[in-house]
Amino acid sequence: MPILYGPDGEPLDLERLKREEATATITGVRPVTSDDPSIGLTPERLAHLLRDSEDGDATAYLELAERMEEKDPHYLAVLSTRKRQVAQLPITITAATDDPQDVRMADFVRDFFARDDIDSCLFDILDAVGKGYSVVEIVWEMSERQWMPKELIWRDPRWFGFDRNDGRTLMLRVESSDQEKLQAGRVPNFGLTPLPPFKFIVTQIKAKSGLPIRGGLARVAGWAYLFKNYDLKDWVRFVEVYGMPLRIGKYHPSATKEEKATLLRAIANIASDAAAMIPQSMMIEFIEGQGNRDGAVFEKLATYLDYQISKVVLGQTTTTDAVSGGHAVSQEHNKVREDIERADARQLAAALKRDLVKPMIDLNFGPQKRYPDVRIGRPEKEDIPGLVSALEKLVPMGLRVETSVIRDKLGLPDPDKDAEVLVPPAMPSPFGLPSDQPATMAARRPALQAQEPPADGLDALSEESLDGWERMMAPLVEPIEQLLAEADSLEDFRDRLAEVLKDMKPDQVADLLARAGFTARLAGEFDAPIGDGDGGN
Repeated sequence: MPILYGPDGEPLDLERLKREEATATITGVRPVTSDDPSIGLTPERLAHLLRDSEDGDATAYLELAERMEEKDPHYLAVLSTRKRQVAQLPITITAATDDPQDVRMADFVRDFFARDDIDSCLFDILDAVGKGYSVVEIVWEMSERQWMPKELIWRDPRWFGFDRNDGRTLMLRVESSDQEKLQAGRVPNFGLTPLPPFKFIVTQIKAKSGLPIRGGLARVAGWAYLFKNYDLKDWVRFVEVYGMPLRIGKYHPSATKEEKATLLRAIANIASDAAAMIPQSMMIEFIEGQGNRDGAVFEKLATYLDYQISKVVLGQTTTTDAVSGGHAVSQEHNKVREDIERADARQLAAALKRDLVKPMIDLNFGPQKRYPDVRIGRPEKEDIPGLVSALEKLVPMGLRVETSVIRDKLGLPDPDKDAEVLVPPAMPSPFGLPSDQPATMAARRPALQAQEPPADGLDALSEESLDGWERMMAPLVEPIEQLLAEADSLEDFRDRLAEVLKDMKPDQVADLLARAGFTARLAGEFDAPIGDGDGGN
């Protein structure tokens, strides 16, 4: 195996590929536990931690993004929907060329993506949707003399930081020596080290242009989460206070301080205990409050904020919330979500090709000029009826189409050599063969050749009729070929075909075929020879 070099120009340490690099530490820069910035979160504190994330310390921001998924059911639902929708899309691996080596490399990658846990791995990678970036570590193994990813392990994004020179290159957080601490003010990337090559899948799903740390959805959804949190707290207090009638205690003018204190404790505790003991000379009266106490204003605010989160994550609201407009509006809005799905899928495919497929090929086949392509997404829907209709008209007119191309568009595999295949229905034979025989013309041809019928006027008639057929068919075929060259798509070709066919004048060909058919029909009716056997009529 040739020596492989990393981006830094240094030889690749193959043994390093087999062990974990970004492991957790009980104490230090990569802890397992985390704080909860959502507790006591205020607008000032949220603005502060967002600013810190831009300045190189994104720990609090990333912890808040994690807590938001745990504490806001709506945010978790829509974010999981977006991630799971992309994670379960079909993955297509195609060879760079038809060269046998390129096909072999594509098959090698395709076998890896057929593993059962690939959906779970992709879901972890798509953690970048909420936080702006994600990191998955690859642990390699040598199995059957091949380098294969043994594990794809999600790593906490807090354990990484961006290069402070460009704000884009992701680096691993490491412990620093005392000497480095003394020089921290003069070292831009203090406490960070470059990621080793072939070890990490770094994915960035951009919600907006700019620095990667500012591209996560949690940065926008954080404000809706904050205001919704305030709203829910006030709503709970409202329900707690106004969900019960007002309690008023009345005591006798001669009541002592001890008796008044007893009455006050009874009023305070009656809500939870549902019972109280007071002197006979005292009483507690319950008064129903007046006015609107249904808390509609709190519900409206919470619903509004949920709508905003749905728009941020899914681009629309009708597939998650019941709104007016019915099925038609839902279908239109779902197209917006399909656009987001395709964008996420392309960014995910690019990361997999760069950080997973290329290392797999380099380690097993050596560096290549071209690598297998990775595409993630739903197959484009073909207009099968339109395609079949166009083929029915164009193939008899001379259009050449590869059967493999049509099979791919129909989603049909190539038949095996000995497989039983469908055949067209038997056509009446001009040579008097039984029409109910299921054999194809290819199967009949040997029998016809074996019979070797004597030459007669039919042969001469067919030769004479077909003489110069290319010249006669040119006015019919050339406009079709020109339309094929100009059309941008199959739909464009289909829409313009009617105009081309309308301008065609197949009179000469039709007249020739009619005369030949009439002559052959007369010969068949009267069992008479056609011409003199030399092509005459």
